[in-house]
Amino acid sequence: MRDTTALRSAFERRFAAAPALFRAPGRVNLIGEHTDYNGGYVMPVAIGFYTYVAAAPRSDGRFVVHSNNVDQTVEFSLDQLAPGGTRAGTHWADYVSGVAGCLRDAGVRLSGANLLIDGAVPLGAGLSSSAALEVACALALSQTAGQSLDRVALARLCQRAENEYVGMRCGIMDQFASSVCRQGHALRLDCRSLAYEHLPLEASLQGRAGAGAARLVICNSLVRHQLAGGEYNTRRAQCEQAVRLLARVAPQVQSLRDLTPALLQEHGAVLDDVVRRRCRHVVTENQRVIDAGAALQAGDLARFGRLMQQSHASLREDYEVSCTELDGLVELAQGIEGTIGARMTGGGFGGCTVNLVREDAVERFCAHIAEGYTRLCGRAPEIYVCNSADGAQRLDA
Repeated sequence: MRDTTALRSAFERRFAAAPALFRAPGRVNLIGEHTDYNGGYVMPVAIGFYTYVAAAPRSDGRFVVHSNNVDQTVEFSLDQLAPGGTRAGTHWADYVSGVAGCLRDAGVRLSGANLLIDGAVPLGAGLSSSAALEVACALALSQTAGQSLDRVALARLCQRAENEYVGMRCGIMDQFASSVCRQGHALRLDCRSLAYEHLPLEASLQGRAGAGAARLVICNSLVRHQLAGGEYNTRRAQCEQAVRLLARVAPQVQSLRDLTPALLQEHGAVLDDVVRRRCRHVVTENQRVIDAGAALQAGDLARFGRLMQQSHASLREDYEVSCTELDGLVELAQGIEGTIGARMTGGGFGGCTVNLVREDAVERFCAHIAEGYTRLCGRAPEIYVCNSADGAQRLDA
């Protein structure tokens, strides 16, 4: 649907009330993968794909939620909700009920609500459709209850909902990006302190010192391998194991954020080869985020592109979360004149690649990627030429 006039009309027909309208964006992570849950650095950017929510309060303590995407309605009440306990009964609705439960736990006085959800963030692509749903619903529920949360608090609450109510041990990057990002900028976030900085993405993409402009292009492999969820949890467990072992010989290591190349070199023998490679990825990826921020501020897209390539190699070889389809997309991109940088983005084992492409090469890039990926994998990818976006907002305020 995505037409807000149509969304408002659909809500009024379904619920016989006038709604307030909210939206929250998906995101693509430019660099800094699998560092967020290790207390490290990330650099996402919100993109112009949104989850929209039309909302109006109820007074009976009930929540009636309809999703246009799956044409399904779910009802629940707050007394049904507890962390790890009874949920709304369907996967998508667990994100909504989890947010409601966390708002209640945070002291927001919810009297119930009617919600109509319409999402345009591609599902299963690693572009944070779940975080966009959480953030849009949290903003809608809190504001229809007459309370406003600051954007950092909103992000933390949505992460808690996914951790405690949905059962996914995600870091905070996705919810933070959907809440806090600013159009025209990338967000450099310290996932330990939650200190953040808006970096000049659009200015850099427009080119400086005679350099040509560039665009952000996302390529969706349209695959999601079944091992993704289990392997994600395995990677987290390997990082936690490394911290336990390293802390015995280097007590300052309380998370992999504290691990430096020198400490890994000195004490890496306490780790087996696989866990040591996991650590090497996190250590080098944190530094790449710092270096990428400096490159953006200097308008040095060539350097930024090299860091993207190094990130993909590390994710493929040390963290082992890439797959044949993602590697194929990156290799195809690297062979196209005008590609500045290419890497997988998101949790891995499918989903998307993110690419920086010279603007005069975008049309050629898209055609070559479509033809090459179809030849390699037997299916055409989805390709999105993206603009950066603001974080969550109320549309009718």
